[in-house]
Amino acid sequence: MRETRLIMISPASGVTPDQVTRTIHTYGKRVVVKESCYGAVLEGEREIVREVIAEVRKLDPNGIFTKVRAFHAGDPRRCRAHHGTRPGFAQLEQEWNDLWKIHFGLDRAEKGERANDRKVRKKLSVMEFKKICEVK
Repeated sequence: MRETRLIMISPASGVTPDQVTRTIHTYGKRVVVKESCYGAVLEGEREIVREVIAEVRKLDPNGIFTKVRAFHAGDPRRCRAHHGTRPGFAQLEQEWNDLWKIHFGLDRAEKGERANDRKVRKKLSVMEFKKICEVK
């Protein structure tokens, strides 16, 4: 059974869509991969797609996410090259914009920190600020 998945990279990640697609190509697996502005579209046999995703997530385990895509790569109903429509793009864009929060939370959790463990910064007094500004 074939599966198409979106690979989305957190905006806070140092990994680029180009790196993801090039890395996938180096695996030599029988998949179709298409670079996109938010990551990539990956398509192939379900087992192979899952293997590739597991490998590519090693580039940034907390910053690379995937989800199932209903239409295959290049589907003329959705592909702009075929003048397809782009419904759902606003939703996808919002999800992508929020990934940095999940990325940040996963990084903190990995370090054993909890949400309430954050250090509260004290406010900087005007005098301290002036001292900082006047340093030569």
